[in-house]
Amino acid sequence: MDPMIRYYVVILFLTLALDAYTQHPDFVNPVIKEFGGIHPLEYATVKPDPNLRYRIVVDVVSGQKDPKKINLALNNVARMINLHAVGGVSPDSLDIVLATHGGATVALLKDKDYREKFGCDNPNLPLIDALVEAGVVMTVCGQSLLHEEIELDRVYSKVGIATSMLTTVTMYQQKGYHLLKF
Repeated sequence: MDPMIRYYVVILFLTLALDAYTQHPDFVNPVIKEFGGIHPLEYATVKPDPNLRYRIVVDVVSGQKDPKKINLALNNVARMINLHAVGGVSPDSLDIVLATHGGATVALLKDKDYREKFGCDNPNLPLIDALVEAGVVMTVCGQSLLHEEIELDRVYSKVGIATSMLTTVTMYQQKGYHLLKF
């Protein structure tokens, strides 16, 4: 088989595989349209209260094993937003901050730098764009960047550089945010 045809077949297969993973036929995506698909549960008896304001700081530490696939922890943030929406919570009632560090740090690299490290474009950038568009504040731990020897200018422009994950989490907890860890 011609190498170019093989390349396009592989790209098509990967695209369909990722689409199948993120877009199950029974999934709905009310807010984050391309990611974080969830099963609607009409029979659920415990649902989020649509009258509350949700302030959540997420400790995102889990990295992805396959650099060609999206980071499942970041996708879980999209799921959380979609789950609240299905439960009747307006996206305007969600204040979400991500404190990314550890194995998840590389998911926040610019395409050029991700490609240099892994040989492929960063599959997380469309997900990051969707999260930011939904109002999520993205941060990466400056200590993790130094530990991983990642220069600051390699971080995707929509991600803020924090002193550390630890100070980000403790600061937002003092502001009334609840901690989740993915």
